Parts: sequence; structure tokens; C-alpha cells
Amino acid sequence: MRVLLFGATGMVGQGVLRECLGDAGVASVTSVGRSATGLRHPKLREIIHADLLHPAALAPRLVGFDAGFFCLGVSSAGMAEAEYRRLTFDLTLAVARMLAPGNPGMAFVYVSGEGTDSRGTSRQMWARVKGETENALLRLPFRATFLFRPGGIQPMHGERPKFRAYALLYTLLRPVFPLLHRLAPKVMTTTEAMGRAMLRVAREGAPQPVLNTAAINRLGRCTV
Repeated sequence: MRVLLFGATGMVGQGVLRECLGDAGVASVTSVGRSATGLRHPKLREIIHADLLHPAALAPRLVGFDAGFFCLGVSSAGMAEAEYRRLTFDLTLAVARMLAPGNPGMAFVYVSGEGTDSRGTSRQMWARVKGETENALLRLPFRATFLFRPGGIQPMHGERPKFRAYALLYTLLRPVFPLLHRLAPKVMTTTEAMGRAMLRVAREGAPQPVLNTAAINRLGRCTV
């Protein structure tokens, strides 16, 4: 399987990349992002592209992939709706629409979030924008599209958020993660489970396109 990964330097993307590189069924991983991962691996090829809102120049190089994992995302905290929409809906769809013509056999997996509202009625701005993004992705002609809606995510193998404040928060939470998993097993998942579940749905599919935390954990078959 040939995997295309967006967002490999973020916390979730780091975990997904680790699982892809360690999976014997993955022949190659092409990472696309605004910065390099810093990793060296015989399966890994990296493409640096500063402006993913304008990805058309990448199209000739990104064809014939079996799986596309989109792990890019920003927090809506303190952000106006127009800017959040630009960095969520506009950027995601710019990339996905560029990919669709050259990758009809691709299973496209988008990391959304628990609480996403695909009906557009939520009072939460981010939930409506994420829902609109999901709906637009489902209309594209990929082989399959899967929308991952995790709740809390525990980094498992040294993955760290890019933003210092979030990295500090995860460091403080580390001692209580096992308790959180026991108290809220339908809310908490891990970077390991995310990566394994993405690979599984890309290979085998899933009964429905939207996968919540419980489904992610079941497909990822990981315990903490």
C-alpha cells in the first residue's frame, strides 16, 4: 500500500507516521507538509510545500496512492470564524480536490473531532465548520472517505504537539491518562490506535464513514 500523509509533524500525524513506517503492508509513505519531519527511513519520502491552500503544483507528483491520511488541523481557540474556516474547510478541500482526479483508488481519511456537527445547527463555530468540511469530502470521488472523530488522544511514543502550551498540557496530563482511559473508554484513544485504525479502514473499509472514539479503538485494537 502506498500512503500519502498530510500533517506528519503534528502530534496525531507523528503517531500515524510511526504506525505506517512500522507496518509491513505499507510499501511507501509520502509526507507532505510545510516543514520536514526530521526522520530518515527507507520507506519515507518528504515533500515540503509552504502553501497548502494552493496545492495545484503538487498534483503531478501525487498520483496513484492507495490511502490518504489528512492529519492537519488547528485549534479554534481565539480564532475568528473566517480564519478558522480558511484553515479548516478551505485548506482541506483545496488539498482533497487536487488529489481526487489522480487518485480514484484512494481511501481518504480525515481527522475531524468529537462533537462535529454535520447538520450545521451547533452553537459551536468549530463544530459547524468541521461538519461542513466532512460533508464536502464525502461528495468527492475517492474510493472511500472516512471521518475520524476522536475525543481525547494520548500520545504513546514520544509524539508531541507543535504548540508549546499544548505540549505542556499533555506533559501535565501524562500521570492521569491511564485513569482517564478507565473512566472514559468511549472518549479516550491514543496516537497508536489512530494510526492502526486508519491503516485498517484504508485496507478493509468500515461499515460507516464516520468513526467515533469507540470505533477507532476497536479498529485499532490497542489497550493502555
